[in-house]
Amino acid sequence: MLGLTKKTGYGLIALAHLAHGEGDRLCSAREIADQHDVPVSLLMNVLKELAAVGLVKSVRGSRGGYRLVGEPEEISVADVVTLFEGPVRMSECARHREDDDHVACDVIDTCPSADPIHRVQRRIADCLKTVTLAELVVPQQRTRGARKDEKVKSWR
Repeated sequence: MLGLTKKTGYGLIALAHLAHGEGDRLCSAREIADQHDVPVSLLMNVLKELAAVGLVKSVRGSRGGYRLVGEPEEISVADVVTLFEGPVRMSECARHREDDDHVACDVIDTCPSADPIHRVQRRIADCLKTVTLAELVVPQQRTRGARKDEKVKSWR
């Protein structure tokens, strides 16, 4: 099963919270943690990493906190996933050759599943690049066109 770590989830929560903010209003790590019921210590580490790559700005002091850098439409889910998870990789053989000259699989040249795995990996990576923080903040209406007996899924 493919999945994301808690750090990635908390990063998306923090960014979505900051994207809801008004203008330059700062939000403390505690405020975000309390509102979304996440551990403040882990969230602080996540916010530090987001600040280190320039997705959020950290302001120190008694009235300090964090704010989003840039527009939510400019931040992709892929940016956050790559920060905390590294490149999307479904298997060791799906590693880009540019990333590492050594390929961990001895049979990659004759493997019948290598190409399909690479295609799936590219599709997942492309999909993550197209979903923006803005879409997480204001999810698209998924009820349009849904039948009454269908359950509508949401991120929450």
